[in-house]
Amino acid sequence: MDTILICDDDRDIVSALEIYLGSEGYRTLAAYDGQEALETAAKEDIQLILMDVMMPRLDGIRATAKLRERTNVPIILLTAKSEDSDKILGLNIGADDYITKPFNPVEVIARVKSQLRRYTTLGGRRQTPADSASLYINGGVAVDDAAKSVTVDGESVSLTPLEYNILLLLIRHPGRVFSTSQIYEQVWNDPSLGSENTVAVHIRHLREKIEIDPANPRYIKVVWGLGYKMEKQ
Repeated sequence: MDTILICDDDRDIVSALEIYLGSEGYRTLAAYDGQEALETAAKEDIQLILMDVMMPRLDGIRATAKLRERTNVPIILLTAKSEDSDKILGLNIGADDYITKPFNPVEVIARVKSQLRRYTTLGGRRQTPADSASLYINGGVAVDDAAKSVTVDGESVSLTPLEYNILLLLIRHPGRVFSTSQIYEQVWNDPSLGSENTVAVHIRHLREKIEIDPANPRYIKVVWGLGYKMEKQ
């Protein structure tokens, strides 16, 4: 369970964010000024920080600068529309993104998931060797082969065993083109005679589950006349 620190001097905003993030399964911690955020971050294992810019005692810009001296966890600034200069300054000193108030809960969740995904992909999240060896991530797609689980942009996806094995084969070798014969032989463990239609049907079903627009796939690409590949993200 990822832990997110919410720092804002407006307690109603903190409470609202706690509800949004809690409904997505995140653990939340609250701070009401920058100094309190620094103290909490020093003693808790935190994976992401939502930081208001305008706060008493220590504002979000200075708090972000101090946090960057000791941690690389994603920091998303919460700003008012009039604080454009603060947005630029915050990004320059190490903030990863910003959300403008009043915010849409859907946007908050999307940006949080995006930053957590990037943090994991770049190796910021601590993992045990066993986790690292069985976890394959490409863009928003993550396959945990130890748990036999698949998530897309943080959301769990249910695949059939054949769909799972096709995805696992492709994500373990991003950028490599596999012919339909190779996919069939490795996934079905059978000679590939007459396999093209079978593989194509399963690829189509897999795309319907992991792609936002299956007709214009981001991840599983066809290489005409050659086969399929997992596009590197």
